[in-house]
Amino acid sequence: MSDFDLVLKGTVVLPERIVEGGHVAVRDGKVVHVGQRAAPAARERHDLGNALILPGAVDAQVHSLSQKNQEDFLWSTRSAAAGGVTTIVDMPYDEGNLVCSAEALRRKIDHAGPQARVDFALYGTVDPEEGPARIGEMVEAGVAAFKFSTFGTDPKRFPRIPAALLEDCFRAIAPTGLSAGVHNEDDEAVRAAIDKVKAAGITDYRAHGLSRPPLTELLATNQIYETGAATGCPAHVVHCSLGRGYEIAAAYRAQGYKATIECCIHYLTLDEENDVRRLGGKAKINPPIRPHAEVEKLWRHVADGTVTMVSTDHVSWSEDRKTNPDMLANASGVPGLEVMVPLFVKGALERGIPLTRAAELMTLNPARHFRLDHQKGALEPGKDADIIVMTPEPYVYDAAESGHNVVGWSPYNGIRLPWRVSATYLRGRLAFDGRQVLAEPGAGQFVRPLATLAL
Repeated sequence: MSDFDLVLKGTVVLPERIVEGGHVAVRDGKVVHVGQRAAPAARERHDLGNALILPGAVDAQVHSLSQKNQEDFLWSTRSAAAGGVTTIVDMPYDEGNLVCSAEALRRKIDHAGPQARVDFALYGTVDPEEGPARIGEMVEAGVAAFKFSTFGTDPKRFPRIPAALLEDCFRAIAPTGLSAGVHNEDDEAVRAAIDKVKAAGITDYRAHGLSRPPLTELLATNQIYETGAATGCPAHVVHCSLGRGYEIAAAYRAQGYKATIECCIHYLTLDEENDVRRLGGKAKINPPIRPHAEVEKLWRHVADGTVTMVSTDHVSWSEDRKTNPDMLANASGVPGLEVMVPLFVKGALERGIPLTRAAELMTLNPARHFRLDHQKGALEPGKDADIIVMTPEPYVYDAAESGHNVVGWSPYNGIRLPWRVSATYLRGRLAFDGRQVLAEPGAGQFVRPLATLAL
């Protein structure tokens, strides 16, 4: 009788090293052993040759409910499973339901649980009219982090948090040890830039970048880290499009502050002069996609370890909200769950960056950041057997053809990817077989931080 339920043999990619001819052994949904050379027997055993075996990704930034009656967890977690993402951390800005209380969090857990095909953790936020009063109850209810914005997209669904209130929230969060993540665009500076663009009559693809020039992002980034420094709260910039932002984060860390920073896959893949020009509203994202020279700066920060994690900031807007010829009239954000891992692998290999960065930036670091690393984040004994298998099968991505997205468009359509996700395992069970998502709705579980388990 075998000691293991599942053994996968191939090239095992860990954050600290790559194990050629390695194997991962699984029992009862947990990793039991990672080794090299002769693989042990198992009830199910796969010798995958030169395939890559990576830990399942933890996507730190997903918007499943931004558009009512559109995506929902049924589809976001289907895309996740097809892309090797085994845990999503969902944002608190749901159309019609700002997640700013324990009751709102419980409603979201009850809503998402029966739909989720992969595991999920949740962000919380505050209602500006209530302030930080409900932060404690949300911690007890199991939020993995808090999210705020220095820019106001919508006064109810995505409100601006003024500087004094942001400080109060940071002070309330600091004793919990959880992170305060902030959307980093200065409200006053952005609105002044938007007015200039409109006055100049610019409506084409250039309008968005001009309406949010680099200084608007960097001013907010400094405010976020200074607020963290003043309050002792771990401060996190949830998306940074500029190399300078990563330098600022590194400077704060060098001074001893908890200053983390996230890079979205679109900033590593798309550029303004080619992709935004070609795609228009389908490449409108806040902060904006920057010129190609900036993209290469970000990859250098990936290589040197300045980036804390890589995410998607996934949102599947219906196509009618992304195709207005007036660039500024489009919704901001793009889908990406199905292709984040293949896109990162492609970009890293093209630049000679070791794939250990993939395991670090898309799994280990986000699991640690959200305090989920008691269960997630690594192919280590005792952790969930969340696993990606990637095979060298070049293909051209097409969101409509894949069938795993609620929308049939993607800014990544037409990109040739050298490695394909050929299997995704969630807690040792096959969730995606390379063509079909096998995980049923409800297979995913709500995951809460270790620090709040006993509260």
